[in-house]
Amino acid sequence: MASGHFFWAIFYFACLCSASLANNAKVNFREKEKKILDQILGAGKYDARIRPSGINGTDGPAIVRINLFVRSIMTISDIKMEYSVQLTFREQWLDERLKFDDIGGRLKYLTLTEANRVWMPDLFFSNEKEGHFHNIIMPNVYIRIFPYGSVLYSIRISLTLACPMNLKLYPLDRQVCSLRMASYGWTTADLVFLWKEGDPVQVVKNLHLPRFTLEKFLTDYCNSKTNTGEYSCLKVDLLFKREFSYYLIQIYIPCCMLVIVSWVSFWLDQGAVPARVSLGVTTLLTMATQTSGINASLPPVSYTKAIDVWTGVCLTFVFGALLEFALVNYASRSADRAADMHRENMKKKRREMEQASLDAASDLLDTDSNATFAMKPLVRHPGDPLALEKLRQCEVHMQAPKRPNCCRSWLSKFPTSPFKKVPCLGRGQCSRSKRIDVISRITFPLVFALFNLVYWSTYLFREEEED
Repeated sequence: MASGHFFWAIFYFACLCSASLANNAKVNFREKEKKILDQILGAGKYDARIRPSGINGTDGPAIVRINLFVRSIMTISDIKMEYSVQLTFREQWLDERLKFDDIGGRLKYLTLTEANRVWMPDLFFSNEKEGHFHNIIMPNVYIRIFPYGSVLYSIRISLTLACPMNLKLYPLDRQVCSLRMASYGWTTADLVFLWKEGDPVQVVKNLHLPRFTLEKFLTDYCNSKTNTGEYSCLKVDLLFKREFSYYLIQIYIPCCMLVIVSWVSFWLDQGAVPARVSLGVTTLLTMATQTSGINASLPPVSYTKAIDVWTGVCLTFVFGALLEFALVNYASRSADRAADMHRENMKKKRREMEQASLDAASDLLDTDSNATFAMKPLVRHPGDPLALEKLRQCEVHMQAPKRPNCCRSWLSKFPTSPFKKVPCLGRGQCSRSKRIDVISRITFPLVFALFNLVYWSTYLFREEEED
């Protein structure tokens, strides 16, 4: 009899457990969510115009914690001084009016897509130029309400932000672009923004930019005071380093090649006027076009940039090579005129000397009235030109030999007469014009090498100082 009662008791308990499990399995949590939302957000129960209380329900300011996820950085414009970024923006705060029963931990959070149903911080991006939300396929935004009253707001947005740049070291520069977030209407007495503890800013891995590298980023606070009060503000400083390899290939190496090509005219014959003029003008125009193309991609600033110094000096070298040919041509024509004058003077002296010799011979053949030869003295007078010429030749032969000079010995290998003081007797023997070409072959490369040494040491050192 006792065993029968025990059996029925076990059977009854099993039926109760199965009924309870069946009831639990039939619970509709979506219906529960609806009821909870109607309960906490119903008419007359929640007012989205009123901000949440402070910490522990006090009258202090509402604390909103911010964190960002940088999805991509599209463009960084030097001429507009702006950059475009796409990010996931998140805010989290505590609103005790939104507490609800989580049904024994089974309901983790409630999800909303309408931001106007709950109170929202009036945050704005102070350095924003343009911005838009993403609505494909659905609006990329959600609000999560947790059982203890915490609210998480997340949205994906694209922004174009102002980035004032200092281009003095361009293209060897680093730029700091900021992302500023501030409260528009609530002062620090009512609303305070704080960075989320731990890792407030995250950047997508393998972030690639065409001309920059994101070296690091820093978070900071930037509260601002105005006539209407003090407002909470957060900022992220993104440090970008410009990729120099692009500019080395596109600007510096071509400019060096143009300067070196302009030196080819120093090795051309001074009589090749069309070739030297064409080479100088072509390199000058190409260098000017290169400079204008560089300036077209940069904003018109009032200070001198590093690239301006480089292109200006390279343009000066190309222009100097063209002026050098003008000087050589002028010296050559001056030498031709001097040679013509010298030939005329030599012909005149030769005619005078021939006339003097004829007069002397006629004097020796003259006879006196007694038919005897008149003996003239053979010694020349001090003013006699022939005596002066013989004396000068003797002085030249008796001069002491000069010590050999290395530079003169090297220059003597060229078809020139750099150190002879006699005027040239023809275009092939002109010394002054050829001397200018020979000196330019040495001076221009040395000065350009010295400029490169000073330029790179100066700007690389200044870049390290800024770091």
